[in-house]
Amino acid sequence: MLPEICHIGPFTIYSYGLMLVLAFFVSSYLAVRQARKMQIDSEKIFNLMFYVFICGIIGSRILYILINLPYYFKNPLEVIMLQHGGMAIFGGIISGFIFAWLFIRRNKMDLLVTLDLLAPFIALGQAIGRIGCYLNGCCYGKDHIPTQLYSSLMLFLIFLVLRFMQERNHTPGKILYFYLFFYSIKRFSIEFFRNDSPRILAGLTIFQLLSLAMFFLSLVMLIRLFYFKKK
Repeated sequence: MLPEICHIGPFTIYSYGLMLVLAFFVSSYLAVRQARKMQIDSEKIFNLMFYVFICGIIGSRILYILINLPYYFKNPLEVIMLQHGGMAIFGGIISGFIFAWLFIRRNKMDLLVTLDLLAPFIALGQAIGRIGCYLNGCCYGKDHIPTQLYSSLMLFLIFLVLRFMQERNHTPGKILYFYLFFYSIKRFSIEFFRNDSPRILAGLTIFQLLSLAMFFLSLVMLIRLFYFKKK
């Protein structure tokens, strides 16, 4: 673990925060480049990525706090200590999607085309962010299993698959739904090896239950997409 990178005077550079910032800039740069290739307003895409990034952090933090309320009641100052880790990505996905929908609607952009553009780079950003989790020591696995690195690798593979699909003709919504489909499988499986979430129902964690909901939702949307395309 390497939670602190260095000290510059009174300031501390935390590995977790640094990897989040790196994740934003790398994914945003690539998303903007893809937007130019698709002749979509790149400035709007960058602004959208920035706001989704901020909303994603806020939503992830809020959900994590709600799941661990007893701890934060006893340690209220920890609420703002993001450098210690503690984010539930499903909260970020939900809050990020809600803001993206509002932003896209307000700017009169195509919803599915825009989300298809962003989906691979969001997966890449998550892959980079998981390296920050490893350095920080959060999201740990059982018996010293580096679940953070396994998760990062799987997210990077998801990124590659989605980019492959993105470069070929596809029905709007296909990339987004496959992102949700692949991510739900990834998160459901990796939870069996993590050791930081309690089992709440049938031996499953809350994140596995959310993954199941995401899996069936994305599966229905994919079936619907291919059915109407064929018809």
